[in-house]
Amino acid sequence: MDKEADTPDDLDKRKYEFKRLLEDYEEHTGSGTQLVTIYVPEDKQISDVVSHVTQEHSQAANIKSKDTRTNVTNALASIRARLRYYKKPPTNGMVLFSGAVNVGSGQTDMVTEIFESPPQPIQTFRYHCDSTFLTEPLRDMLLDVGLYGLLVLDRREAHVGWLKGKRIEPVKGTTSRVPGKQRKGGQSAQRFHRLRLEAIDQFYKEIAELAGDLFVPDRYELDGILVGGPSPTKDEFLEGNYLHHELREKVLGKFDISYTDESGLHELVNAATDVLAGAAIVKEKIAMERFFKELHQGEKATYGFIPTRENLIMGAVDRLLISSDLRKDVINIVCKSGHQNYEIIESRSKKIEKICSECGEKIELVEREDVVKHLIELAEYRGTVIEFVSTDFEEGNQLLHAFGGVAGVLRFPTNI
Repeated sequence: MDKEADTPDDLDKRKYEFKRLLEDYEEHTGSGTQLVTIYVPEDKQISDVVSHVTQEHSQAANIKSKDTRTNVTNALASIRARLRYYKKPPTNGMVLFSGAVNVGSGQTDMVTEIFESPPQPIQTFRYHCDSTFLTEPLRDMLLDVGLYGLLVLDRREAHVGWLKGKRIEPVKGTTSRVPGKQRKGGQSAQRFHRLRLEAIDQFYKEIAELAGDLFVPDRYELDGILVGGPSPTKDEFLEGNYLHHELREKVLGKFDISYTDESGLHELVNAATDVLAGAAIVKEKIAMERFFKELHQGEKATYGFIPTRENLIMGAVDRLLISSDLRKDVINIVCKSGHQNYEIIESRSKKIEKICSECGEKIELVEREDVVKHLIELAEYRGTVIEFVSTDFEEGNQLLHAFGGVAGVLRFPTNI
């Protein structure tokens, strides 16, 4: 069950799928502490997980409430059965949900779901049993996914590290041999000043090498680099072009901070909150700007479910834009006369009572699925780039409310 490294499209798609599943599972409740959640890191042995589940199954026999006891043991038995299909956890680990959830009128329904390969690695093994599933750790992974390089420096020391999602990971540091501003006796002021400048220059080169060793191998995955330190040190470093030329293009900003040890990495992230929030939507803004340009000035724009779907089937869509807040289902319907059509309905709709617009006959439901999943399958088959767009900025909000949550930039005009 191993998998290759995700492309950006794969990651966006997986984030959406996780978000939809989480929304469903966050609504589930159980009567008493009978819903089981297990977080399994990638390096955890499956045999150890099975042993833990078996132990919890034995202890569940001591639960006083008969209904709770039955539901917990059934949930654990279901999890143990699913674990038989795994030799080892998938990339980034997995999360298992199982339990009897309330479905109304005093009735329950047993559900078991495995979330494989979350957007970020699961750090620790966790077993949780409660009236709700434990979803907060997964929810946190979806909030701030991204990869940023962190560099803090002054003339005494420097540290580099990563910001991965919400996790700050210090990696390495170095200290300088730059002499203080007070010269020793016997040295001329001019010679001391020259030696000090040479030491500073050498230390900046060392910092650049430190940053290059860490960031250059991942430069194509980097969302940006943040640089922090006192003035004028960070300014001298950046303006002196010490940093690798491909990394200089990734610098999102420089920030005044007080510390340049590992704690300075945390201070840097706090100082760059606004920049980080803005950088997350830059790519989405660019995609929407291209769509609006084609919509107003060109012939290669499409929007709405039906036109966009038809263009996808033709292989005409170069870039598919989907609102990350789109919550609809697509239904494939057919009447007795054989008229077939696709329509969009609310994802929570239970009853579907429609009349064929062509002949007035009552329709029959052939198929129902999430509209985003439906469009993604069409797009992937034809090599279309998929871009999820948030509603955190004006153009993204327009995509959802003015264009039905679906739009695209075409490879060629189609007049659809």
